[in-house]
Amino acid sequence: MNSRELTLFSAAAVFGAFASAMTIRLFFNPKSRSVTDPDSGVNGFHQRKSSSSRNPFDPSKREGYLTWDDYFMAIAFLSAERSKDPNRQVGACLVSQNYVILGIGYNGFPRGCSDDKLPWAKKSKNGNPLETKYPYVCHAEVNAILNTNHASAAGQRLYVTMFPCNECAKIIIQSGVSEVIYFVEKRLDGSDTAYVASHKLLSLAGIKVRRHQPLMKEISIKFEEL
Repeated sequence: MNSRELTLFSAAAVFGAFASAMTIRLFFNPKSRSVTDPDSGVNGFHQRKSSSSRNPFDPSKREGYLTWDDYFMAIAFLSAERSKDPNRQVGACLVSQNYVILGIGYNGFPRGCSDDKLPWAKKSKNGNPLETKYPYVCHAEVNAILNTNHASAAGQRLYVTMFPCNECAKIIIQSGVSEVIYFVEKRLDGSDTAYVASHKLLSLAGIKVRRHQPLMKEISIKFEEL
């Protein structure tokens, strides 16, 4: 598959994800920070202008567009809306160094395994782990990497709504991902060994890790004529 076909495939994947919901709102907690993205605007914010009130002779570009970081994290949030997990929905978006989406994913059961024939429970009344979701679920990060349609993940960036667990960290390292951008950590007190181990693995492997600092508080998508 050549680069043009891959780009078209990536675009189709994104539009497919957008078609999965009628209306979705992504809530961020904005914090002030310095802006390094040349397309991020003054202090990272853009004032949106109504297209109907815009001067048709104005040669300047539109304001109000998303920064790259907010855009890719929003795709990860939107992908999470496809998850059938009633307890937690996680999304991930794999992106090239040239800002091309290579793969998207969310947490769910493997292909061919019915969402109605396997359990979604977090705990078993009988203490049987096979009655919980954990032995069966594929995490969002793994799905995003495996959904690349044979594009290499080496040297690329992974946006994920939740900090990856140790098992996902192993896949991230082995696939060659160079940077992980996450939105929130599951265990902020560091008491969960899976996430402590994940931090250690990613650090030892030299993978850059940073928490996403959104520049927009809310992104609203409504399916209506533009």
